[in-house]
Amino acid sequence: MKLPRSLVTSPEVTNREKWLGYLIGPAGALLLNAVLATYLNVYYTDVLKLKGLWGGMFLFIFPLVSKIIDAVTNILMGRVIDRTRTKEGKARPWLLLSAFLVPLSGILLFTVPESSDTVKVIWVMVSYNLFYSFAYTIFNMSHGLMVPLSTRDGKARGSLSVFNQITTIMMSGILVALLFPMVIMPAIDVDKSSWITLMSTISIIALPLTLLEYFFTKERLTEEADDRTDRTMTFGQQFKIIFSDKYMVLIYAYFFIYTVGMCMKNIGLVYYCNYVLGTYNDGITQILVSVIGGIPMGIGIFAVWPLAKKFGKRNVTMWGFVLYAIGSLICFIAPTNMVIVLIGQFIKNIGGLPCAYVFMALFADCLDHLEWKTGKRVDGNAMSIYNIIAVAMVGVITGVFNLLLFKAGYIEPMEFKAVADIDHRAFADAAAAIGSNIPQIPLENIVPNAKGIYTVAFKQPESVLRVFTFAFVGIEIFTGIISALILKFINVEKSIGKEQEEIKARKEAAGTETGS
Repeated sequence: MKLPRSLVTSPEVTNREKWLGYLIGPAGALLLNAVLATYLNVYYTDVLKLKGLWGGMFLFIFPLVSKIIDAVTNILMGRVIDRTRTKEGKARPWLLLSAFLVPLSGILLFTVPESSDTVKVIWVMVSYNLFYSFAYTIFNMSHGLMVPLSTRDGKARGSLSVFNQITTIMMSGILVALLFPMVIMPAIDVDKSSWITLMSTISIIALPLTLLEYFFTKERLTEEADDRTDRTMTFGQQFKIIFSDKYMVLIYAYFFIYTVGMCMKNIGLVYYCNYVLGTYNDGITQILVSVIGGIPMGIGIFAVWPLAKKFGKRNVTMWGFVLYAIGSLICFIAPTNMVIVLIGQFIKNIGGLPCAYVFMALFADCLDHLEWKTGKRVDGNAMSIYNIIAVAMVGVITGVFNLLLFKAGYIEPMEFKAVADIDHRAFADAAAAIGSNIPQIPLENIVPNAKGIYTVAFKQPESVLRVFTFAFVGIEIFTGIISALILKFINVEKSIGKEQEEIKARKEAAGTETGS
C-alpha cells in the first residue's frame, strides 16, 4: 500500500516542521492522555463507583494485569517498527494508523453500559486495553521516535525536544490543570452522560491533529545508508545490545524512578486538592496549585535549552532534581497550608524543568552512543522498553493507589436529585451505610450542577488523607534524590559529538561502497 508522502522535504529541520509536526500535531492525543492520567481513575471510583468491586481488589488487579498485556504489545510494537521499511520511514506509518485508533478507543473507555457488574468489568478491561495496550502504544512509540529519528544535528534535535515538551506541558499544565478544575469538573461532577460527551469530544479532536503530525515530520536518520543486519536481529539480540551499554541502563533506571513518582503525583493530584488542601471540586484549589506550580514551566521554554547548551543536559537535569526534592519536602512539611504548598510547588517545578524539556534529547544521545559502540540502530526496541516503563507504571501505580484507597477507607461522593433527598432520611441512611454522616461542607452550601444534581462529598478518615498527601507531595522527595544520583553517572555528552561524526563517516563509506 502506498502511504501519503510527508510534506517536509528539506534535509534540515524547518520551522514549519517544528510548529506543525512537533508542537501542534501531537496536541490531540497528548491532551487525551493527560486527561486520562488525571481523571480516568476519578471516573472509575466516583462515577462508576467500582472501588468496592471484588472486595476492593478489581481496581487493584485489573490495571496490573492490563500492564502485563501492555508490556507484551510494546515489545511486539518495537519489533514491528524496527522491521518496517517504507519510503515514509519506519515509525511514521504507525502514526497514521494511530490517528484513527486513538479516538475510537478513547470514546469506548467512557461508554461503559449501565448493566451488571460482570458486563461493566468486561467493558472496562477491554476498552482500557484497546486504548493503552493497542492504540496509544502505537501512537506513543511512533511519536516518541520522531525526535531521535529526525536528525543527528544536536542543536536541532534539542530544539525539537523542547517543542515536543511544550505541547505536553500545555496540555497537562494549562488545559487539564487549569480549565478542568475551574470550569469543567464543577459542571459535570459525577454525571456520566456529561463525562461521555466531554471525553468523546476530546477523543475526536485527536484525529486531525495526529494526521498533522504525520504529514509534517520526517525521518532523516532512516533515510541514511541502510544497515541490513538490523533487520535480522532477534529481540533477544537487540535486548542484549541495549542492556550491554551502561548509559542505556542508567537512563532507563533514571526514567523508571522519575516515572514512579510522577504517576503517583498525577493520580493523587485531584484527590489531594479535593480533600487535603481544599474541598471537592471547589474550582480554585487545584487551579492555584497548577498555576503557581506551573509558572516555571512557561519560563522554561526560554531558559532550559540555553542552560543545557552551556552546562550540559545531564548537569542541569541533575541539579534540577535536587531542587525538585527540596520543593517536595517543603510541601510535605505543611500539606494543608496553601501558602507553603504553593511555595514548595513553585520550587519543585523549577527543578523539574530540565527533565521536562530535554529528556528526549538526552535519550537520543544515548541511542547514538549505542549505535557508535555496536554499529546497530535499535530504535524500535529501545523505545519499546522506554514505553513499557512509561505505561506500565501508570497501571502499577494506579493499582497500588486504588488498593491503598480501599484499605484506608475512601468514601466516594454521592448524588442527589433534590434538596429534599439530602435533608430526609434517605441521606442519613446512605451516609450511615458508607460509614460517615459528615459532609465535607454544610448541606445548605451545596450548589446543584447544570442538570440540577447535588453532589455531596464526605470528610475522609485521616488514613485516607495520609494516602493523598504521600501520593502528591511525599513520594517525589525520594524519587527526586534518587534520580539526581543516577544522573551523575550519565555523562554521555562528553564525547557524543565525536561519536556522531564517526557514525556519519561510516554511513557515507557504506553508501560509497554500495554505489560502487
